[in-house]
Amino acid sequence: MTDVRRVGETVVPYMLDEGLDARAAIGLIVLATEQTLEHEWRQIVTQPGVASYVSRMSVSPESDTASLSALEPDIERAARLIVPDRRLDVVAFGCTSASVVIGEQKVFQRIRAVRPDIACTTPITAATEALRTLGAARVTLITPYATEINEGTKAHFEACGIGVSRVITFGHDRDDTTARIDRNSLLSAILAYGRDDSTDAIFVSCTSLRMVNLIRIAEEVTGKPVISSNSAMAWHALRLARISAKLPQFGPLFRHARSRT
Repeated sequence: MTDVRRVGETVVPYMLDEGLDARAAIGLIVLATEQTLEHEWRQIVTQPGVASYVSRMSVSPESDTASLSALEPDIERAARLIVPDRRLDVVAFGCTSASVVIGEQKVFQRIRAVRPDIACTTPITAATEALRTLGAARVTLITPYATEINEGTKAHFEACGIGVSRVITFGHDRDDTTARIDRNSLLSAILAYGRDDSTDAIFVSCTSLRMVNLIRIAEEVTGKPVISSNSAMAWHALRLARISAKLPQFGPLFRHARSRT
């Protein structure tokens, strides 16, 4: 085949390097209604040679068990679309409540159907690992969820051997506006209920809640470790990818170079 070139065009030699993900490539599955996760993830996953690749999946804005359960079949499609035919080290599924409703292992099975044997995490997986790593036996749970989702989240922690001291909720059931719950509302809930001696740590559940830049403030005033869905999952994904960067500005969790398991 003749190589046809425009007049005046010069072809120069080039070399390929290892690209943005020379150290680690992390896939991130995000819901279509999500507004916070990618923004906060970009603040944490900034290490040279580490890249995140995102795929989105359709979802109803109503955060109930029926709509969350309906996400399961589409997880495979979303995982398949993340830089096809390129190496990934980890895939993170970015919805706390869906991970609880569907079940972690079912989420992992769907991802591994198209990415065999890959390391996986979800916000609830990561939060459990984070609490274990911090040595927290009892947690205060703060959520935007309706009762049925809160009960499932509480049951998950208790099945993992982590007691739930209390559940505090905003009772907000629309994922498309959860990201607008403001800073004062979040801090007020943490300060009002997180200083109780019956709890070892505070978990603010939901990837849509804007928590990453509030963690240090909340820890200073409560004297307790504070983790969020996004901070826990970013930490766990990095550790699964063998990236041990310590980022204490996001709380004591990031002083730990690896998860407990």
